[in-house]
Amino acid sequence: KDVAYIFLQRLWMLDYRARYIPTKEENPELNHSTPVKENVTDDTEDDDLNDLYSPNDDFDRSNLQTPVHPMDVQMAVFHCSDSFLKQNMITKLSQCQYALPLLVPDPETMDIECPLWTFRQIRKTWKITERKGDSNVVTMKSMPICKAETPMVSFLRLGSPSVSKSQLMNTLINDRHNTFFHRNCPGSTKSRHLMDGVAEIAWYCPAGKPNDAFTDCVAFCNLHGDALSFEKQREILTDKSSVVVVLVETLEKNDKSSAVISALYKCEKPLICLIADSDGVEKKKGKYKMGLNKRSQSDVSEELRETIGKIMSGSHSLFQLESMNKVCGIKVDEEDTVCQKGKSAAMKIVNLLQEKEVSKIKDTYLPCQGQLWKEWSKIHKELYRLKGNIEDDKVQKEQELMKKRQEQVNVSCSEPMKMFIESLSTLSGNEKDYFLKWILQTYTTKWAEVLASKKTHDEIELLKKKQNELNEISTKLQSATFGLEHIFREMGQIYEAHKSLHKPTKSGPTDWSKYPELAAELMISGHPMELMDGDAGHAPLTWISGLLEEVINKLGDKRVFVLSVLGLQSSGKSTMLNAIFGLQFAVSAGRCTKGAFMQLAEVSEEMKKDFKFDYVLVVDTEGLRAPELEGNANLHHDNVLATFVVGLGNMTLININGENLADMQDVLQIVVQAFMRMKKIKLSPSCVFVHQNVTDIGAAEKNMDGNRRLEEKLDEMAKLAAEEEVCDAQLFSDVIAFDVQKDVKYFAQLWEGSPPMAPPNPGYSESVQELKTIILSKAKDCAGITLSQFKSKIQDLWKALMNE
Repeated sequence: KDVAYIFLQRLWMLDYRARYIPTKEENPELNHSTPVKENVTDDTEDDDLNDLYSPNDDFDRSNLQTPVHPMDVQMAVFHCSDSFLKQNMITKLSQCQYALPLLVPDPETMDIECPLWTFRQIRKTWKITERKGDSNVVTMKSMPICKAETPMVSFLRLGSPSVSKSQLMNTLINDRHNTFFHRNCPGSTKSRHLMDGVAEIAWYCPAGKPNDAFTDCVAFCNLHGDALSFEKQREILTDKSSVVVVLVETLEKNDKSSAVISALYKCEKPLICLIADSDGVEKKKGKYKMGLNKRSQSDVSEELRETIGKIMSGSHSLFQLESMNKVCGIKVDEEDTVCQKGKSAAMKIVNLLQEKEVSKIKDTYLPCQGQLWKEWSKIHKELYRLKGNIEDDKVQKEQELMKKRQEQVNVSCSEPMKMFIESLSTLSGNEKDYFLKWILQTYTTKWAEVLASKKTHDEIELLKKKQNELNEISTKLQSATFGLEHIFREMGQIYEAHKSLHKPTKSGPTDWSKYPELAAELMISGHPMELMDGDAGHAPLTWISGLLEEVINKLGDKRVFVLSVLGLQSSGKSTMLNAIFGLQFAVSAGRCTKGAFMQLAEVSEEMKKDFKFDYVLVVDTEGLRAPELEGNANLHHDNVLATFVVGLGNMTLININGENLADMQDVLQIVVQAFMRMKKIKLSPSCVFVHQNVTDIGAAEKNMDGNRRLEEKLDEMAKLAAEEEVCDAQLFSDVIAFDVQKDVKYFAQLWEGSPPMAPPNPGYSESVQELKTIILSKAKDCAGITLSQFKSKIQDLWKALMNE
């Protein structure tokens, strides 16, 4: 009965072996059954031989176990999940490079559903190779898969041919990975209950290399089971496909398959007929007949790939996932009333945002967090560094602060913000979740278009060496980055401005006093909330206090174990945290998380027996040494961020990408200095170093050498930091309790091969599990802190940083 949870746990850790869980029924009768007795007789050798060939009629089959088919496990979990768990599950299956359910029959009614909503989080990136003149031109595409228009090749089997259709499809997509589950996969059984009639889809994404199987992205669709029994699915796939491939054992005029093949032959779509017991190849008017008899799978695969490639080089129809909502006779999950209500509210806001040029959206609709907040932050920092006539300067600075707050109040509550607050206040739980997802997923598409145009502009301008224009484009891109965190940041600034000026509250969406309560509900349900604004380099203390007070009102003053994470930009921090705790921090190349964000992960009732806290509060940070911030601004920004985050954590994970210590020097210096500052104010967090992308994590001697070099570097950094901080420390272990043998973890590379078609490396998920064990074993000895203590700690730490 635990198999469903084990499947989900492994899948969330990006372990593609989640599909290969061996199951055994606990059957006491089997375990304690009478052992088979060996008959000792005077039989001759011929008698023994006769026994070997005779049927075993005495064998008791009542105790035989029926193993669970791995795809039945996957589909059972799918059917029993709500739409949000389904969506996350399908996103993880996609990351594991597995095929995804496109048409799913209801196990009871057999009504067909297209789970379009589950695809909404998936983005695919590929490189198209086109021949122009004498050379190949490679261009990159990246987009939500629901929006992608690609050719689609559908595979159907008629009857029960001896050749595995799914196995053949895998050789076309990725011959080293079982994208589609087939009869020869580990754990496969003769019987399955939930897969027949399911159509799965997967995309081949080329890497822009000479050995690409296809020069552009191609969708492959696989109808499981005998297509003769599933007429509706067969019709839909035939209609949507660019090419139909049919696999049969034999081709005879009057058998059951002949009517279906005749209909496909008369259809305008290209048809490839694979015949298991036939030889040779024939082609006639876009219809291909290919015999598989006495041919190796690699030969068949190569010929099939070439044939599909030829068809694709001519004119062909294209498939888009979103077109499935126009198919008659099937249910689409997005038609659900709750989903539509959330979408409707989200689209009103997104449509309003899209009327503006993307780089001007924040300035126009979210004005409180832009220049006004940056100016307020700058003046506030100056308030802690007064010289000369301190009293007069203090009064002047405080007046300037109030003036900025008044300016924020004057421009606050734009139309999109009013609509956002109103939706948060009036929508029910699931409607609200759909609303937030629709905003994020719809805006992401717009953002992808901007990135594509930026890439083209970059290439042209780099050729012309117009650095000024490139800087301008980079600034515009920074302005165009937009997510839910920016809307919550605006809510925070509206709240802070009104509260500091003691403005009266009004009913409706402009009632600023209700904003912390709305944000608290989202934080409790798992949304990340901003602790430090990465753009302004400031922590909105009034907003954070109001937010945490509301969380305490709703949950009680729970104890939390605070886990902070630091690391260089694009070092894989967010991917690692999402895999360990099943969180939803943003993941992409480049600067994803600007500033510091906190997210609650509840400890299960079962685990609370072993721990002294109720939640793990994860603090994820913007990548250190971001190239967008240069010179002294970068160094100061990193030092403030590192000290703040290290000070908040009961434990800090220091994430390092690769094994090159020269690349680590910057981050180690920042980290050591941050720990030294904590020692000065009597705080003593623990730390674990994580080396990601290590080529050979099994080499013990290599790891020992790596540990020795890391310890030497940390000691060197401790001496340097001690001089700057005027502190007596010769070794890193003088600054913090640290055991290089126990507190350093080596992580395998994330991908098994080269993206975009590479699945995650199983060694990575093993590293994730080991790190989780290390964190939890250290957490057992820690009582954590209450939420109210955490709130006070934020205030005290930030004020201490401002005084430096």
